[in-house]
Amino acid sequence: MIKSMTGFGCCEIADGAYRVTVEMKSVNHRYLDIAVKMPRKLNSFEPAVRNLLKTYIQRGKVDVYINFEDCTEDQINLKYNEALAAEYVRYIRQMAEAFSLPCQLDAAELSRCPEVLTMEAKAADEAELWHILEQAVSGAAEKFVNARVQEGERLREDLLRKLTAMSECVEQIEERSPEILEEYRRKLTDKVNELLADAQADENRIMMEAAIFADRICTDEETVRLKSHIANTRDTLAKGGSVGRKLDFLAQEMNREANTILSKANDLAVSDLAINLKTDIEKVREQIQNIE
Repeated sequence: MIKSMTGFGCCEIADGAYRVTVEMKSVNHRYLDIAVKMPRKLNSFEPAVRNLLKTYIQRGKVDVYINFEDCTEDQINLKYNEALAAEYVRYIRQMAEAFSLPCQLDAAELSRCPEVLTMEAKAADEAELWHILEQAVSGAAEKFVNARVQEGERLREDLLRKLTAMSECVEQIEERSPEILEEYRRKLTDKVNELLADAQADENRIMMEAAIFADRICTDEETVRLKSHIANTRDTLAKGGSVGRKLDFLAQEMNREANTILSKANDLAVSDLAINLKTDIEKVREQIQNIE
């Protein structure tokens, strides 16, 4: 099977303590480019997330969005800084003595002094957190890959149809080539006879001129290579896997052969067929850009 480079996948995993939601989407790219956006609390897991995604994806620009919720009720700890509170008390008393002010400090007022009482989030269990994050990432990646496979199958079917049309063009070019040569030989004979009037035309000379013309317009090598590239493309699509780069190379080679045929064309029918062939090849190249 082949895969498209466009896809989407989403997965949410919750275990009572945590809830993790992962969304993935991608577009075409020459290489693999993964951009991960996640809460700062999960930043330490980014290398592991990237390595996990690389087991599912080979090419494409992939955007990954990870949302994290801590559902535990006791996730906040209240911390009392006794040493700092003692410093506040000492300095407040010194101020009261220095300026002859009453000192009516109580615990409630002291607790409102900065940093005496602070709230801290409990450290998450990294093993548990990675377990749920891994499940969410894997779940999203599997759906993402399935979407790519489905789109890839549609691309494969479309490419096969275009390859069939290209094969038909090549066959018509091959069928037309002998007809062009025969028409040229006949026109050349008629023209020579017309110029020589009653004299007999030199058949050997005519055959030699026809042979030179045939060599100039011959596209046998190009059509043979084209048929080979088309067959290779079909085989590559059948084998599947990460074949986008290979298919792109084959499409470039097919375009090169079609250009040569068009440059040699000395016949309107062959020119039209070569133009149709180039059009189909360009469509194939555009579709191949979507394949992983």
